[in-house]
Amino acid sequence: MKKMHFTDRYLLNPRHPVTVFVIGAGGTGSQVITNLARMSMALQALDHPGLHVTVFDPDTVSQANIGRQLFSETELGLNKAVSLVTRINRFFGYAWTAEPQCFPTRNFSGESTANIIITCTDNIRSRLTLWKFLKKVRKENFSDHSAPIYWMDFGNSQTKGQVIIGTVREKVLQPSSQEYIPMPKMNVITEEVDYAKIKEKESGPSCSLAEALEKQDLFINSTLAHIGCDLLWKMFKEGKTLYRGVYVNLDTLKMTAIPV
Repeated sequence: MKKMHFTDRYLLNPRHPVTVFVIGAGGTGSQVITNLARMSMALQALDHPGLHVTVFDPDTVSQANIGRQLFSETELGLNKAVSLVTRINRFFGYAWTAEPQCFPTRNFSGESTANIIITCTDNIRSRLTLWKFLKKVRKENFSDHSAPIYWMDFGNSQTKGQVIIGTVREKVLQPSSQEYIPMPKMNVITEEVDYAKIKEKESGPSCSLAEALEKQDLFINSTLAHIGCDLLWKMFKEGKTLYRGVYVNLDTLKMTAIPV
């Protein structure tokens, strides 16, 4: 029998819109946020309350961002999170929230959280800090419907990347099944990768689009964003998933699914 993870029941039939934190509104984040806006509209059409998204990013829009990220000349110098959320709220009629700062903050005791955390950052330290915070929250608010349930992480190099979704809760309640082997836990990215053995290299900001494309190719971010959001969409729509992520290689045009 195949292994299957059944989506946490609260996300399928919540009393309020499912809360989502997107951390990072750059190359991948700007694409993910736009996809989530479409997903929320589709969920509402299926009599689901949809999503309420909060976007965190302290950075401002630069000339190098225009073209590879979803920003325009008119947004130069504006905060990325504020620009994206303002645009989406106007287009879709939402009331999503922008936070022009990192998450979690340095003093993150007592901060509110969301049902789904999505990271689209480009450094290791942010993931380690977030995981430390999520483990602390898990101990304090396990039964709270505002507590995090899943963490989806996007990461990429110039032409390769991966997206992985895992359970913040140590176990997500699973139904009995005679067809599948229910899997109550899926590893998050920090449980998959030993970041202590990886040397983080700060590439620094790019001064132009041409320079930025030497670091990350034009469509790697949007490709990962579409695949990752499709995985999340199916977890809502179908209530289950055989896969917890995917590896993408644009050089070979190969996509390798990561089974539950």
